[in-house]
Amino acid sequence: MINTGNPKQSDILLVTGPVTKRSRERLVEIYDQMPEPKVVISCGACASTGGVFRGMYNCEGGIDQFIPVDVYVCGCGTRPEQIIDGVVQALGILEKKSKELEESVRLKKQAIKEGKQLNRRNIADEIKPLVS
Repeated sequence: MINTGNPKQSDILLVTGPVTKRSRERLVEIYDQMPEPKVVISCGACASTGGVFRGMYNCEGGIDQFIPVDVYVCGCGTRPEQIIDGVVQALGILEKKSKELEESVRLKKQAIKEGKQLNRRNIADEIKPLVS
C-alpha cells in the first residue's frame, strides 16, 4: 500500500519556491482543498516576493497575492532553524484557529429544551471529534 499526500488531511501548507504561472493554479487548488483550520507558511524570499526570479516572464511574484499567508520565514536559502521556528509559530496559530472554530461551532448550535431544562449534551458530543 502506497501512502500518498492528500491536501484534505493537511493542516499546514509550506510554500518553498517561486510561484510560477504553472504552480499558481495548483497552489490555489490545494489551498481550497485543505480543511479549516489551515495555516500557510511562506518559506524564503522566492515564495514571499519572487526573490531573484522577480520580473521573469514565468514568475508571478509572492504567494500572498493569491492565498493568505500566516507565517513568513525570511532568507534566501532559509536555515533549518528558521524553518523550525516558522513551523512552531504555525502550530501556535493553528491551535488558536482551531479554538476559534470550535467556539464558533459551539455558538451556532442551539440547546434542546426538555421540559424546563436545557440539554446541551448533543452540542458536546458534536464538538468532541473536532478537538481530537
